[in-house]
Amino acid sequence: MPQDDDDREVWGPDRSREIARSAPGRAAAGGLSAAPVADRGAATDEAEAEEPEEEIEFVAVRRQLSVAIAGFAALLAAGLILGAQTSGPDARLPYAIVIIGVQLLWVLAWTMAIRPPAVAAVAVVCVVAGLYADRVAATSATPSLLPLLYVALPAFVLALVSQVFRAVDRQQARDSWGATLLLVLGTVAFASLITLTRKPVGTQAVLICLAAAGVGLVVARLVDAIFDKPRLAPQVPRGAAGVILGAMAGTLTAAALGSVLVLPFTPGKGAIIGLIAAGLAVLVDLGVNYGEAGRSMAGEAPTFWVARHMQGPLGAFALVAPVTYGLTVFLLS
Repeated sequence: MPQDDDDREVWGPDRSREIARSAPGRAAAGGLSAAPVADRGAATDEAEAEEPEEEIEFVAVRRQLSVAIAGFAALLAAGLILGAQTSGPDARLPYAIVIIGVQLLWVLAWTMAIRPPAVAAVAVVCVVAGLYADRVAATSATPSLLPLLYVALPAFVLALVSQVFRAVDRQQARDSWGATLLLVLGTVAFASLITLTRKPVGTQAVLICLAAAGVGLVVARLVDAIFDKPRLAPQVPRGAAGVILGAMAGTLTAAALGSVLVLPFTPGKGAIIGLIAAGLAVLVDLGVNYGEAGRSMAGEAPTFWVARHMQGPLGAFALVAPVTYGLTVFLLS
């Protein structure tokens, strides 16, 4: 029913001030409770203040270590290049000995870093596969990568079989088959350099590609020792400037070598294959640093320091070796 004007409650400034004045009194009398609201707000602020903020660890670049890794990469490239230049139809054994030494370093460094199940057995399988791949590369009727694949696949199966004898290894074998395959393929991949020396322009291709990769790795590490900016990630002690300048220096080196070698090499072809080789080398080296940072953040035990610092250059040349064979076949034949 409609109400008269006299019965209606009028809300105005005076009524608002009266309610505001009476609120504390009602709160004190138990009508309203403002204190719990304040307590809850204070408790929330205190809880937020007590929550620890996740700190990102900043790993500094160790300059002397970067220079040492650059020196190791330079020695590795020089040994592989000079060995290829001295190889001949009746003198492939010296280069095979150089390759065997590099393969042993690869198995040592990467098995210690990856730690596959049955690590000792896997390492033995890789060494035997590398030795046999070197023999096949030097004596096969036709110089090609296919015989090396015939060596790598049975070796991979044998490495997997060696991981099923102990229960603790069987539990990890399913998750580590990729690491096992990487170890076997990396070991066999170095034998492709012996195969390349049997091709008409293979020795010159080894010179250009490995020189580009070696210069790229050396420049990238030396730039990190001088100017490690901008950082790619706080946990990874590498700078973007080194990676970019390393790839550029490797490309320039390959272009210069292509200009002085005979056909089919040209500065343009040298720059193309040099860019591919140097780019892959510096990226593999950088990827090794990211992998080590990931293991550190996961709380895993760090790799033995010697193996950890050899891992990047060895991985780079293990990838560049078969890539050089592919570039020779598709771009230089």
